[in-house]
Amino acid sequence: MSETTHDDPVTLSGAASPDEGLTAAELAARYGLSVSGARPGLGEYVRQLWGRRHFILAFSQAKLTAQYSQAKLGQLWQVATPLLNAAVYFFIFGVILKADRGMAREVYIPFLVTGVFVFTFTQSSVMAGVRAISGNLGLVRALHFPRASLPVSFSLQQLQQLLFSMIVLFLVAAGFGSYPDLSWLLIVPVLALQFLFNTGLALIMARAGAKTPDLAQLMPFVMRTWMYASGVMFSIPVMLADKPDWVTTVLQWNPAAIYMDLMRFALIDGYGSSNLPPHVWAAAVGWAVLFAAGGFVYFWKAEERYGRG
Repeated sequence: MSETTHDDPVTLSGAASPDEGLTAAELAARYGLSVSGARPGLGEYVRQLWGRRHFILAFSQAKLTAQYSQAKLGQLWQVATPLLNAAVYFFIFGVILKADRGMAREVYIPFLVTGVFVFTFTQSSVMAGVRAISGNLGLVRALHFPRASLPVSFSLQQLQQLLFSMIVLFLVAAGFGSYPDLSWLLIVPVLALQFLFNTGLALIMARAGAKTPDLAQLMPFVMRTWMYASGVMFSIPVMLADKPDWVTTVLQWNPAAIYMDLMRFALIDGYGSSNLPPHVWAAAVGWAVLFAAGGFVYFWKAEERYGRG
């Protein structure tokens, strides 16, 4: 009995631990541990993002409701703001500069209003994307969720805002003689493609803005230049008729111009296919897929760095 009592501690102390000699990485793998905040695989990241779809929708709706909560007119500013911009542009470009050359008044006014509303959709998505991470650091640092939820949610917010504005756009088009017909069904795929493009661009800008917050101060100038180069207030082929053909081609094929022209083609009776560049639907799909897929992967690659430093 005394031998057993004497030998047991020796046996126990001399036994090799099953974890002895393992590195920290091997120990973590054995016990299913992972680095806090580590970037998941792309497939897993997509699954996590889909799992947060209810949060994304609720967050976008809450932001939309709060956007004009301090204003007496409230949500009416969602429609009034782009409409007032269109009125200013009409006075400057339509009345003073005669940018409506080649278009009847009943075509130019819906042309202008459509351009302002559609470009504002892209502009607002980009500006919200720039601040998606840097403007929500408290949320990013406090909770664990796929960070892509934020720029996607902001793009969805801008889509909802545009859908409110579309009511006014329909009234303007009908008021100038463009009544609903089958071509209006094209609005759905145009908006879907533009939403994909905007979301991809917002994801790219969210990563860039997270690293360089000062980008938010520069982007208004970039967006204003883009707006003037996209034919919001004038027809690119008509206005640039005396310029080299490649200039017109480049400006017509930029994505903002393509989505505006497709929306105008769908809504306005006097805006026919002759105003569109060749293979315009292929270009619209290409821009949407390129930016949605490329922007998503680009954003995902920096997932573990958001909110740190």
